[in-house]
Amino acid sequence: MEEGFGKQKKYTPLQAKSKAESYCAYQERSQQELRDKLYSWGLHQSDVESIISDLIADNFLNEERFAKAFVLGKFRMKAWGKVKIIQHLKLKRVSKPLISVAMREIDLDEYEEKLEELIAKKTNKPLGSLTLPEKAKLIRYLQAKGYENDLIFQKIKAE
Repeated sequence: MEEGFGKQKKYTPLQAKSKAESYCAYQERSQQELRDKLYSWGLHQSDVESIISDLIADNFLNEERFAKAFVLGKFRMKAWGKVKIIQHLKLKRVSKPLISVAMREIDLDEYEEKLEELIAKKTNKPLGSLTLPEKAKLIRYLQAKGYENDLIFQKIKAE
């Protein structure tokens, strides 16, 4: 009989470890992402923690490497600001010290350049000629992207 939709296949700890190695080799993962995946495969806590510690020992799983890759990926590819990146790292249960280390990967000059590019892309006229509602819309957009208010206002006033 076929398994129904929504039912996840159950794995033995050995099968799960092999599958988890592939899962981690494909893309950097946080410990919490892997933990959630292992639980979805029907494993018990002792097996999950054992597999995670094995994968850390074999360097398939490295929280610092994940955090740095996540920060640079979201910043460079999606143009996210620091606020949004930090929020998402916290959702993935990355520790505060590791978040601090990873956030140092962002070059401040590159960060400001990216913000200026977003402003230029979003407005097709000089900032001085924007109406108040247009400025408010631009500010909301940049806040949603995760940029800090003080930096947004500084850039908008400077131009």
